[in-house]
Amino acid sequence: MLKPRALRPGDRVAIVAPASSFAREEFDAGVAELRRLGFEPVYDDRVFDRREYVAGAVDVRATAWRDAWFDPATSALIAVRGGYGSVHLLPHLAKAPVADVPKIFLGYSDNTSLLVWLTLQRGIVSFHGPMLESRFSRGSLGYDRETFQRVVCQPTPAGEISHPALEVLKRGEAAGMLIG
Repeated sequence: MLKPRALRPGDRVAIVAPASSFAREEFDAGVAELRRLGFEPVYDDRVFDRREYVAGAVDVRATAWRDAWFDPATSALIAVRGGYGSVHLLPHLAKAPVADVPKIFLGYSDNTSLLVWLTLQRGIVSFHGPMLESRFSRGSLGYDRETFQRVVCQPTPAGEISHPALEVLKRGEAAGMLIG
């Protein structure tokens, strides 16, 4: 498995919209939180495209995702939101040599299709975690900032996650690949 390098303060983080459309105020609030974390959020106008309930035509979303991934100035990609539509990008990304430049891709919900593709088809560690809408947009109330920073900003394994809201169902240890 290829693990992308840890993020550092000042890193450029590309904002992509592979799935559903979103509210601009959520987007702007999420971008502000990424800046508070010390990153430089970057995006282009394609992120604001709309086609019915998705964030633009599939070829536009796939090209924007691919452009962000292969931009040597970006260190990570973060999805704006899930919802519906990211699985449609897979045929457009199938031949992209993403393993040549492993980066962090962060998302959940519908973006799980991209996370699983990166992990199982390309051998890249992917990150099931907060997106702009409803998470980063709510600041520290929307996600566990400490765990996020341990997972994506340190080069060593994150270790035990011990957020007060977590409930242990069965104590013990396990080993293996965790997939969405």
